Amino acid sequence: MLDVSNVSLMFGSRTLFEGVNIQFTKGNCYGIIGANGAGKSTFLKVLTGEVEPQKGFVNLPKTERMSVLEQDHFKYDDYLVRETVIMGHKRLYEIMKEKERLYAKPDFNDEDGIILGELEGEFAELDGWSAESNAEILLQGLGMGEEFYERPMRDLTGGQKVKVLLAQALFGNPDVLLLDEPTNHLDLNSCRWLENYLMDFENCVLVVSHDRHFLNKVCTHIVDIDFKQVTLFQGNYDFWYEYTQLSLRQLRDQTKKIEARRKELQDFIARFSANASKSKQATSRKKLLENMELPEVKQSSRRYPFISFTQDREIGNDVLFVTGLSAKNNGRKTLNDVTFSMERDDRIAFVGKDEVAITQILNILAGEEEDYEGEVKWGITTSRSYLPKDNSKFFEGCELSLADWLRQFSKDQTETYIRGFLGRMLFSGEEASKSAKVLSGGEKVRLMLSRMMLTNSNIIILDDPTNHLDLEAITALNEGIKKFPGPILFTSHDRELVNTVANRIIEITDSGIIDKRMTYDEYLEWRAENVEGSLN
Repeated sequence: MLDVSNVSLMFGSRTLFEGVNIQFTKGNCYGIIGANGAGKSTFLKVLTGEVEPQKGFVNLPKTERMSVLEQDHFKYDDYLVRETVIMGHKRLYEIMKEKERLYAKPDFNDEDGIILGELEGEFAELDGWSAESNAEILLQGLGMGEEFYERPMRDLTGGQKVKVLLAQALFGNPDVLLLDEPTNHLDLNSCRWLENYLMDFENCVLVVSHDRHFLNKVCTHIVDIDFKQVTLFQGNYDFWYEYTQLSLRQLRDQTKKIEARRKELQDFIARFSANASKSKQATSRKKLLENMELPEVKQSSRRYPFISFTQDREIGNDVLFVTGLSAKNNGRKTLNDVTFSMERDDRIAFVGKDEVAITQILNILAGEEEDYEGEVKWGITTSRSYLPKDNSKFFEGCELSLADWLRQFSKDQTETYIRGFLGRMLFSGEEASKSAKVLSGGEKVRLMLSRMMLTNSNIIILDDPTNHLDLEAITALNEGIKKFPGPILFTSHDRELVNTVANRIIEITDSGIIDKRMTYDEYLEWRAENVEGSLN
């Protein structure tokens, strides 16, 4: 059990949270949520001891082991993959290296033999003889086959390193497992494997994630960091969201009723305070009014942008026809004879193991890439708006303010309109005057979404739109896309978005495509029954 007792943390004059009292117990998975900057990752660092709170303490029994997902992707570049995974159990790894040293001693003596015997006993207790096979099982589950086991970490891609570091955190069945954004850079199949692993995990898990589907699948509790407090809720993310929205609606309704009653009392007092026959009643109502208090509405750190896509005109029956589309990337064939057509009510999610191929087909459909074979024909009534995965060309060397940057894409050029639009996308007040080139990744995506909304196109194309966004922006984007009346082509690592938006799945494969009109969950079931292998 991990015990957090009366913990408070401040940075300068800013209070992140205070008076935190929570017990994290075995068999539960706790999802830690909060707005960007609320202190989610910092809270994890308090639990690990990396950050010392001003008040209170964190206690983990000495007999229990904590494991943390490493965030430094270059820390183990000098080690081999399998060794890196085993290093997740520090004591076991220390024993392994000490055994190697003793066995290699040219002057091995009796004292070394006694030490070695003790080490061998502890090694067996820690299941050391199965260490390599256990590490390999974790790697295989995350899509890392035996060809990776003896490779140096420095030779891996960023996504591959994330998988190895995740396997490292899971290795050795830790008593407390801390995971900060474990699904970042994971393909959908690896995410599914991790979900299943954690659902079967018998010890304690604490996880920070922006992936709503992941939180819903694995979490038994939600730890919400807001209002400078850390509050524990039983249930998954959807339960927390519905509960808090219901509570907020009830508070607003209560406030409206009290305000209406206050006005009623004020009107009575104004009308009859000078009336002798009504003066006692007026005095009584005045006292009642003085004692009437409105419920306190705390200022949340959460902010939801307003995301809504509208069409400039209704789309016709002819939407999109793709015939024999083939393309290469750096000499490698990525798209092979892709043929499909699109209807006006289609919401197509592109999936597959080759993210380069998916980005390439979206670039081609959006008109951003012309080096391909085959034909792409759009209907004459169509207009398209595209959110690319790489938006750097829109901001590199840009000296414009946010207001002037957005004005480039707006028919209404007035300052009031531009600033109002920016405000709805959480760029308020003086923020509209700052330079567009200094924005964070999430801010750039919000600005790119603003650009899309201003075009009023009747088709939207999105390449991994949730990249860099917080949970609030992802939720708003999901709702905005669901309400869009036109056709959609997109890809996303956010399974909740794919599941709630797509009514058609196109998987890009080495030999062409698999095209099915169904939801993503239905597609996964169909694929498991009909196609060998698994979706990466």
